Amino acid sequence: MSRPVLEVQGLTVRLPANADRFNAVENVSFAVHPGEIVCVVGESGSGKSVTAHAIMGLLPPDQLAPTAGRALLEGDDLLKKTPAELRRLRGDRMSMIFQEPMTALNPVMRVGAQIEEVLEIHTDLGETERRRRVLEVMEAVRLPEAEKMAAAYPHQLSGGQRQRIMIAAALALDPVLLIADEPTTALDVTTQAQILRLIKELRERRNTGVLFITHDFGVVAEIAHRVVVMQHGLVVEQGPTEEILRRPRHDYTRMLIRAVPSLTPPARAPVTGTPVVLETAGLGKTYAMGGFFGARREVKAASEVDLSVRRGETLGVVGESGSGKSTVARCIARLIEPSEGAILIEGIDVARLGTRALRPHRKRVQIVFQDPYRSLNPRRTVGASIVEGPMNFGMPAEKARARAEELMRLVGLDPEALSRFPHQFSGGQRQRICIARALAMEPEILIADEAVSALDVSVQAQVLELIDDVRRRFNLAVLFITHDLRVAAQICDRIAVMNRGEVVEQGPTAAVFGNPQHPYTRALFDAAPGRDFDFGRFELAGAEPVAP
Repeated sequence: MSRPVLEVQGLTVRLPANADRFNAVENVSFAVHPGEIVCVVGESGSGKSVTAHAIMGLLPPDQLAPTAGRALLEGDDLLKKTPAELRRLRGDRMSMIFQEPMTALNPVMRVGAQIEEVLEIHTDLGETERRRRVLEVMEAVRLPEAEKMAAAYPHQLSGGQRQRIMIAAALALDPVLLIADEPTTALDVTTQAQILRLIKELRERRNTGVLFITHDFGVVAEIAHRVVVMQHGLVVEQGPTEEILRRPRHDYTRMLIRAVPSLTPPARAPVTGTPVVLETAGLGKTYAMGGFFGARREVKAASEVDLSVRRGETLGVVGESGSGKSTVARCIARLIEPSEGAILIEGIDVARLGTRALRPHRKRVQIVFQDPYRSLNPRRTVGASIVEGPMNFGMPAEKARARAEELMRLVGLDPEALSRFPHQFSGGQRQRICIARALAMEPEILIADEAVSALDVSVQAQVLELIDDVRRRFNLAVLFITHDLRVAAQICDRIAVMNRGEVVEQGPTAAVFGNPQHPYTRALFDAAPGRDFDFGRFELAGAEPVAP
């Protein structure tokens, strides 16, 4: 085998004093060869991103510091480089794609200028040559109308287009090593498939070594040649992809694979005989754009949406960003005002109710958002956040506190933690608190808007089980918004597929997954990463295959 592009040997990075463990990563060793994609997998806190940032020289010097080991880029130890030497290497011989392009890109610079900046810093090319090179790399990452798009600002592009800009900037100088840190986590399934295909094409064409950090085993099955599994800062297992996925040796690896949701829906008895709690008829939302000195235009975010959910039933609404899923959810919760149609909650149309008349209905519909940290007030204890709603509707403080303690036990948390603040919890724990806060209002309808998309696969499985449990326990009608087909398959009784503001297909989950009728639905299934890999079975050493 050829000499590694990257060789990490015994890397150890110390955490600050009073952290939950002594080292962020400890004695980490692996290699990436030319033209090879190595996926590093593990949950949040496993040390994946710390390892990547240590290689790139991007660790905060006052908080994290490598204390042992080497990180060799074509034999050159990066840990011994000065900041000036690392700046010359970054973008030239090694590049990094970050998870959230909107925070990685400068919002006040045109995207073409941001790619050109890399060339200006690292090369002696003239302005005309730099401009030509910018358009070349933009076309290489399949961006349409490169000339026009180069003049756009980040906020004028979609999430997938912004991520392609990040990739173009990373590849502008043909680096030998590309580090991708969760680059597709926030993307829709079809956009994710395009980005993964693009990375594979660029790797083949340029023979670039790729270190791909992810917690998604579907992505691993789709693109990886080799896999490195990390837990609590340690490498617990590594090897060829087929070996790791088919014959995992470590219990932690097996747990992660067991937690991957299947694309095959489990048997769920249809919900019949219970009353319809929520129904929308011809629901639509239109936004007026422009005005003043620009041309005024209308954008239909949702149109003629007809949905119904029975008590004790979970309806999944799936589709890409911009399909209208969250718009429909926010209209139903009356966080935004619908432009047309009816929203019937047990037969009462709440679509046109004013603020005063709507107030009694507020507690009947509760919503759990995607980002639990932004959903909770960082300056208030979680107990104060949970009791606030019931007390606003007249519940005595003592009773509200007792209810909060009961709900904390229900979501698997210690009631003593009510006095703590949001930052003192993990992401999964914060989402459990948000569910407890929603249940404190004793709602009839629970809306989960991408409530598990930001969570690790194992935590995701726990929160999904919790949502299904509270649905049964409280006989709730659940509207589950997601772009993850695997998640939808496991928790939803029925599925509604949205595209460009319209419901293009709906029916029982097993029927839609087993025989999708609409071309858009089929395209979603075709784009699901690892769709052809059966995560439901793996082999133990010297034993028969087992079904997790």
